[in-house]
Amino acid sequence: MPYPFTLRPLPYAYDALRPEISEQTLHFHHDKHLQTYVDNLNKALADCPDCQKKSLEELLQNLDRIPEHKRTAIRNNAGGVYNHYLYFDCMGGRSSLPAGNLSRAVCRAFGSLEEWRVRMKEAALGQFGSGYAWLAADGDGALSVIKTPNQDCPLSQGLWPLLCVDVWEHAYYLDYQNRRGDYVDAWFGLINWDFVSNRYDIRRG
Repeated sequence: MPYPFTLRPLPYAYDALRPEISEQTLHFHHDKHLQTYVDNLNKALADCPDCQKKSLEELLQNLDRIPEHKRTAIRNNAGGVYNHYLYFDCMGGRSSLPAGNLSRAVCRAFGSLEEWRVRMKEAALGQFGSGYAWLAADGDGALSVIKTPNQDCPLSQGLWPLLCVDVWEHAYYLDYQNRRGDYVDAWFGLINWDFVSNRYDIRRG
């Protein structure tokens, strides 16, 4: 996706995640919040022609190469776009489970899928304020659960993000108010494990 960036459509209908995530929440989250990150990223890149040549991944993997006066705006808004796209993409599966290489990697790292859920929920609830909890892989394919504040992304830590749960309040407040734990529990049932497993295989080459 080259500069100028545009808002990518949801990979499913706005009502596809009901009742766990409402149509109203998806409209606000995707059409309003994400659109703002896209617009602000384009604004931040407008007078930085070298940055315009880079993909979202390249921007986030090489923040130290971005002019210092541009770094914060690009980190926040490129992260906002990338993180949201992955968040939306990794949902919509409902019935699938980790397959193949990813299934074996989950067992190696966490012992079981249930233990991964425990770790993931702890990270999501333990993120103070806004941010994300992630399942990520390192260069050898080893998995870890991490949390990041605001729109920080594992790409900037040398990790490959496989899925994430958005714990900014705009992701869940209309449906769950202050019950972040209930939202995370519901989110587990929406994961598109086919997408995540394929993403892991791409990383492993």
